[in-house]
Amino acid sequence: MRAGFYERLGDPLETVRVGEIETPHAGPGEVRVKMHVSGINPSDVKRSTGWSGAPMANARVTPNNDGAGVIDEVGEGVSPARIGERVWVYEATLVGRRQGTAAEFCVIPAAYAINLPANADFSFGATLGVPAITAHRCVFADGPVRGLTVLVAGGAGSVGRYGVQLAKWGGARVIATAGSPEQMAIAKAAGADEVLNYREPDLAGRIRAAGALTHSGGVDRVVEVHFRDNVALDAEILKTNGSVSIYGSSMDRNEQPVVPVRGLLGKAINLRWVMVYALAPGPRAQAIADISQAITDGALSPVVAARYALSELPQAMVKVGVGGVGGKILIDI
Repeated sequence: MRAGFYERLGDPLETVRVGEIETPHAGPGEVRVKMHVSGINPSDVKRSTGWSGAPMANARVTPNNDGAGVIDEVGEGVSPARIGERVWVYEATLVGRRQGTAAEFCVIPAAYAINLPANADFSFGATLGVPAITAHRCVFADGPVRGLTVLVAGGAGSVGRYGVQLAKWGGARVIATAGSPEQMAIAKAAGADEVLNYREPDLAGRIRAAGALTHSGGVDRVVEVHFRDNVALDAEILKTNGSVSIYGSSMDRNEQPVVPVRGLLGKAINLRWVMVYALAPGPRAQAIADISQAITDGALSPVVAARYALSELPQAMVKVGVGGVGGKILIDI
């Protein structure tokens, strides 16, 4: 089969190749997915370049955790009825054989191949995985959001946009921030009730004013992408007993942000760290069930930043980088 792969860490233009490797077959408890689309996350690039500090999982690694396709082979213990099922897959480089989706075929434990609702195409499926599960945990980790007000920082990004949509699906009023008119339009199209430009003056005052107009009378939860830059703002605008779900911060691996302890402690604000790869089985299962239902309900839609052919995988990974591009970059297999 044709696949992208690397045998050492470093710049994708120097280390990632596309060529013929052996075609895998499903073993016990596994399914083989004929991939249609692979999705790249910043974390995929961080692993391939060595930025994350994690060693290579295998001597030869096929990258990318997310993707979508059709099950064409099942191993022992997996129902043959799954053959022909349209699925989205996640964490492909972290489970089972730890080989990713940037290939014609991907073998993965059956539980990591999730039925793709009929109203979602393969491109949609390849944008789920890391962004959608992260967004779900950020929004719902502290319980239902119906009647609450949720602030989504960076509402135009892959996680942020799904955060807006899932919070709205859950019955929340959503305030989003973005850094340009174009990004503000993306967050608004996702369903945010109010979108604020974080580059304009008095962001805290504008958030408080928007929150005061909601049923809850202020911001109850924050989905946070830049903890170091925004923690003081979050402490200022959150209600007492509010929470901040933190899934990102700066690109400085060694950053040590200054935390306004009195502001957080005085309001009993909860700081919750969200790492999708460390989710417990219960929250993971709930996220997948809710994401599937939200897709079926028509509440979710993706933003695709760009598409590349498999032969262009190195260039696509450079485009994503370690910080992302605001929307998913896809690889057509």
